[in-house]
Amino acid sequence: MQPSSLSGLPAGVGEALEAEGVAELYPPQAAAVDAGVADGESLVAAVPTASGKTLIAELAMLSAVERGGKALYIVPLRALASEKKTEFERWEEFGVTVGVSTGNYESDGEWLATRDVIVATSEKVDSLIRNGAPWIDDLTCVVSDEVHLVDDPNRGPTLEVTLAKLRKVNPGLQTVALSATVGNADVIAEWLDAELVESDWRPIDLRMGVHFGNAIDFADGSKREVPVERGEDQTARLVADALDTEEDGQGGSSLVFVNSRRNAESSARKLTDVTGPRLTDDERDRLRELADEIRSGSDTDTASDLADAVEQGSAFHHAGLRSEDRASVEDAFRDRLIKCISATPTLAAGVNTPARRVIVRDWRRYDGEFGGMKPLDVLEVHQMCGRAGRPGLDPYGEAVLLANDADTKEELFERYLWADPEPVRSKLAAEPALRTHVLATVASGFASTRDGLLSFLDNTLYATQTDDEGRLAAVTDTVLDYLAVNDFVERDRDGGSEGLTATGIGHTVSRLYLDPMSAAEMIDGLRSVGRDADAASAGAEGTGEFVRTGDDGDEPGFGTYTRPGEEESVEREETEAPDDSGASPPEVTSLGLYHLVSRTPDMYELYLKSGDREEYTELCYERETEFLGDVPSEYEDVRFEDWLASLKTARLLEDWANEVDEDRITERYGVGPGDIRGKVDTAEWLLRAAETLARDVEGVDGDVVVAVREARKRIEYGVREELLDLAGVRNVGRKRARRLFEAGIETRADLREADKAVVLGALRGRERTAERILEHAGREDPSMDDVRPDKSASAAATAGSASDDDGDGQASLGDFR
Repeated sequence: MQPSSLSGLPAGVGEALEAEGVAELYPPQAAAVDAGVADGESLVAAVPTASGKTLIAELAMLSAVERGGKALYIVPLRALASEKKTEFERWEEFGVTVGVSTGNYESDGEWLATRDVIVATSEKVDSLIRNGAPWIDDLTCVVSDEVHLVDDPNRGPTLEVTLAKLRKVNPGLQTVALSATVGNADVIAEWLDAELVESDWRPIDLRMGVHFGNAIDFADGSKREVPVERGEDQTARLVADALDTEEDGQGGSSLVFVNSRRNAESSARKLTDVTGPRLTDDERDRLRELADEIRSGSDTDTASDLADAVEQGSAFHHAGLRSEDRASVEDAFRDRLIKCISATPTLAAGVNTPARRVIVRDWRRYDGEFGGMKPLDVLEVHQMCGRAGRPGLDPYGEAVLLANDADTKEELFERYLWADPEPVRSKLAAEPALRTHVLATVASGFASTRDGLLSFLDNTLYATQTDDEGRLAAVTDTVLDYLAVNDFVERDRDGGSEGLTATGIGHTVSRLYLDPMSAAEMIDGLRSVGRDADAASAGAEGTGEFVRTGDDGDEPGFGTYTRPGEEESVEREETEAPDDSGASPPEVTSLGLYHLVSRTPDMYELYLKSGDREEYTELCYERETEFLGDVPSEYEDVRFEDWLASLKTARLLEDWANEVDEDRITERYGVGPGDIRGKVDTAEWLLRAAETLARDVEGVDGDVVVAVREARKRIEYGVREELLDLAGVRNVGRKRARRLFEAGIETRADLREADKAVVLGALRGRERTAERILEHAGREDPSMDDVRPDKSASAAATAGSASDDDGDGQASLGDFR
């Protein structure tokens, strides 16, 4: 079937596809056309990676636009959203406009109404529905990429409920679901009232096998000799073999999947001995430039280690990297510059990074609930293996698991190579998932009664799969009780059907995209300031010692704790515990607010490592008066440990806001630059939500609103209070703000009036940077022509800067906002 023979597409699209090299549709694509995907019919396409799923989606969306409709493409990852937007923009020459939306959960995305095709994550689509985006009603086609992720316990319920809402809003909606090969694609098709196209066809051959001894034994019975000498690393030998086996004049690249970030970094470092000697001079030059870009983007050890590996044609990839560095690694790998990536399984989640050979080095991963190393699911391993083989570049793909003995080899064949993927199961009927979605369903007007709510939930995958019809109702009733107790929902039990109405604060929580439990925690913490102030005014006496008691105030055995005073064992960044003597109300501090948002379910808190408990217990009592809420007893082991983990997270945020260098933060907390960004972004979002809640709920003092706003801005810019005005100027960032401040330029207004030579000196003579900053500050004439940097300003800025060994000084997260 030729693309130019298809009807219903915008004029010229079929010919454009043929010009791209799509002479004939792949069999799964042709089957989708026969099933009506270009005629508005719903479809589930369960086919292997690289078998043309994206073109199936494009045929559905382009034909929908040609009929005068609007299409939505839902992706699981932000990075994938950007990739797909770029891919779809090639259709703009045919009059099809494309937009992408992934952030700001409080926006209705009104501007997207002008776009024909919209790309967004499932969380963003959910928030758009909650905020009443008017163009949602105009959708005629929705595509869900990687729909098998409804099985994910964290993100799956959001995708499931979002699809159910979209289908209720638009009864005639064409739903196209793209899935990996799963064990029950027919059930997904039944849920979505869709035709099923299921195939194991791939454009190039994929051979899966196990390496043991000196050979790879493939599942098809073939064998490839890859001898490993005594003392030689098995993975390194397989990577070298792929590089040395030329097809079309080039060796093959490899993806190595490991089970942890540390293993990914270690593997990449070791494999430089394989990749480095095989680089051409041109490749070395280009990789050196890329490594310099990575080093200039961040001053952390992680970035330095990555750059060192990249220079030698190797790289690692995990969630702890900055998104810019992950993208750079992916691009260089696709361009065949980087020869091998050692990655955690996140790389298998949809981003387009195929390789000649995939090596699954680690097929077990630590699982705390399991109590040790747990084998990976078949579906996850098959997703990794599916990255083997690049259509148009490789004649075949190989996926290899590693065994050290004959028994393991046999187990790997039975567990993964000869096994079918697990069936996808809904994770909706769990209280944490339903908390958020029940409130949103009521607040968004999808249900106004209990019966109506259960009727809506009957349109989910869970309802399609369950044999226990009463379980969902029981969990829903528990969630409704929780929402009612916390004043998010009002229940009217008069009459035959119980009425449900979201309260004003319930509507706010839903629009803010908060877990209701996060909102309840924050509201209680913000209100506690008033309660503590009342208690203080009642005449509480402050001393150097205090007694910690249980909830009833007289539980025995808790003893006393004396503050350590000057003998502080915990390193701080010029932050002292406030004086709690006397009867004055407690001050709302940044640490208290950071801890408040860190202990919500919406923040992934840092783990307490060996030795952390003693350090953070001491810090907890040292700064107890700053907490917004009661510190749990040490005898409540789980609660107290969670409290300390939140404190560790809050202290990371405090360090960031106190301008501690990024490399020191990564070392102090054992995290990567990407983790810092994730924590900071989440904290900024939660503090923005807390600011809204502080304004809207009763019992919160106006001074608290101001404190929350300042804490949020300090997190946003990563600066102390005195730099907030300067850091708010575009292109300044946290480190340039500090240099300007030390040179005597303390405000935005100062930038408009200061001697240009002083500005240029503080900015290390970078004329273009200085001109941009002055322009954004509103200076009438920002030109630096004939201006020489003031040496004393440069010296003052350098002396006052926290770190002066990072190139132009912008190697920090805040400078990329």
